[in-house]
Amino acid sequence: MPRGDLFPDIAPYETGLLPLSGGHVMYWEQVGNPRGQPALFLHGGPGAGAGAVHRRFFDPGHWRVVIFDQRGAGRSRPLGELRDNSTPHLVEDIEALRRSLGIERWLLFGGSWGSTLALAYAQAYPDRVTGCVLRGVFLGRPAEVEWFLTGLRRVFPDAWASFVEHLPPEERGDILGSYLRRLCDPDPLVHLPAARAWSQYEGSCSTLLPSPDTVASFAQDRTALGLARIEAHYFAHDLFLPEGGLLAHMHRVAHIPAEVVQGRYDMVCPPETAFDLVAAWPRARLTVVPDAGHSALEPGVRTALVSAVERFRRRG
Repeated sequence: MPRGDLFPDIAPYETGLLPLSGGHVMYWEQVGNPRGQPALFLHGGPGAGAGAVHRRFFDPGHWRVVIFDQRGAGRSRPLGELRDNSTPHLVEDIEALRRSLGIERWLLFGGSWGSTLALAYAQAYPDRVTGCVLRGVFLGRPAEVEWFLTGLRRVFPDAWASFVEHLPPEERGDILGSYLRRLCDPDPLVHLPAARAWSQYEGSCSTLLPSPDTVASFAQDRTALGLARIEAHYFAHDLFLPEGGLLAHMHRVAHIPAEVVQGRYDMVCPPETAFDLVAAWPRARLTVVPDAGHSALEPGVRTALVSAVERFRRRG
């Protein structure tokens, strides 16, 4: 997939490991301008981890970009660890990272689960947030989880069939529970095939047009295990969100400006959720990309995201 409308590849100017509670260790990096306007990239999943391409949404001459892998994901360790792994833990990890780097306030950039975590952090620490750029909004409501587990078969019956057929027929009545048991099995011969089946299902449904490269990236062992195991764990616990969900607490971020980018044909996180969020957020601006699905790297979505970040740059 051509990515010429993103900024050029860039290497971090600093990387580090931050010890966390429960034996977790967070990988983090900084790219761009060390004296620039701070921005935090929040990856999806939960559990997907961040990659080099995520550095390219930001003008490196202007932004001081912080990227990290959430507990159990990517280069953080232990990979796939579920103990002491919840949304409140992640929110406090972000705040610990902010303090350790000496950043006063920052722009939050997150897609899919990254949008969920951005909202959870902003609601907990609104004074530390200058704005939000959110994509493919996911609010973690039960209907959204159920759509992922069963509703997607209406649009992707072939991908859903492969997802469900990994389970024996007698276990298909509880897709989430059955997958979670396999994903938590200590035997790699059990948990790795389950992780690949889950992750490939998500990758297959993430783009408007079929993208073998996207599916292949989701199938890589490190990505698949972190994504599938942690995602299933979070789904089984209602995403560890506060009573009433995120929409019940939007008054805490009503003053924060936001840019919301949504693919019209996003099947993983359907547009209804983005519209619900913007209706509850006076300072949010919604951009609907007419020819895109869920992935941040689809042409219209990545262009809209870069434009959204640039608008925050002009705000100063």
